[in-house]
Amino acid sequence: MPHRAARVAATLAGAAAAGALAQALHSPLPWMIGPLLATALASSLGVPTAASHVLRNVGQWIIGTSLGLYFTPEVVAVVARLAPAIALGVVWALLLGHGFYRFLEWTERARPLKPGTAYFAAAIGGASEMALLAERNGAQVDRVAAAHSLRVLLVVVLIPFSYQALGVHGADLSVAAIHTVHPVGLAGLLAATAAGGAVMQVLKVPNPWVLGALAVCMVLTGSGVEWSALPRPLSQAAQVAIAVTLGVRFTPESLRAAPRWLGAVALGTLAMVAVSAGFAAALAWATGLHPATVLLATSPGGMAEM
Repeated sequence: MPHRAARVAATLAGAAAAGALAQALHSPLPWMIGPLLATALASSLGVPTAASHVLRNVGQWIIGTSLGLYFTPEVVAVVARLAPAIALGVVWALLLGHGFYRFLEWTERARPLKPGTAYFAAAIGGASEMALLAERNGAQVDRVAAAHSLRVLLVVVLIPFSYQALGVHGADLSVAAIHTVHPVGLAGLLAATAAGGAVMQVLKVPNPWVLGALAVCMVLTGSGVEWSALPRPLSQAAQVAIAVTLGVRFTPESLRAAPRWLGAVALGTLAMVAVSAGFAAALAWATGLHPATVLLATSPGGMAEM
């Protein structure tokens, strides 16, 4: 146990250093992309790395809280107005996942997978949640986890760098409801959102720590309650924790075991990003939203990362 704790600490330290370097290099999403790439590279080269599921949950909780602070009454009104577009985005995600599933099954037709493997690997959902469902249903968990990790890595790296290279940015001027950190208010905010995450976990809701914290914070912020902002270092640490959890999945064994599978996942992910860009352009035209915003909302990445 002490040995594992030391590996977790060393991995986090290296990831944090990569985040600081990425920020110094003006990378987009430096505290997500820097740690993710550094940890994935180290893990794939056989460097002993480790992640903490507890810290991953904490990171998701903080990200959920951070997102909830943007849901001011004005933003809630906009979300209500865009409900049909949001519903269409959900349908798109389901169709995208189904197409990806058929593609993965086709590429592995000469080496049939365990039932459900391609299905859970292709579903546009959280990597941890889909891996858990795969385990419960007798699918190949290693293939499912590898597929989701590679998909999220490609999307999280490709889209931000493409935006930066092309000078693309949205036109949304919305900001968090409050900018000042108040210690007492922060304690209350964290306690309330942690309770929301815990309740969601007891209810076995997928992605409980993001959704629970987000739901509670949305209600508070949408009601005009402004207890405190989140300290920036806390948000950065949360991104590092999530990035490390994804990065440690890229082991030498996983890369050697199924190169054809990973190649198919990479090709399918690039295709999904391309068709999502087309869908985003059409939905943006229909709703009046900025295409950059819609692409992030409909791309095949993870909720916290996007």
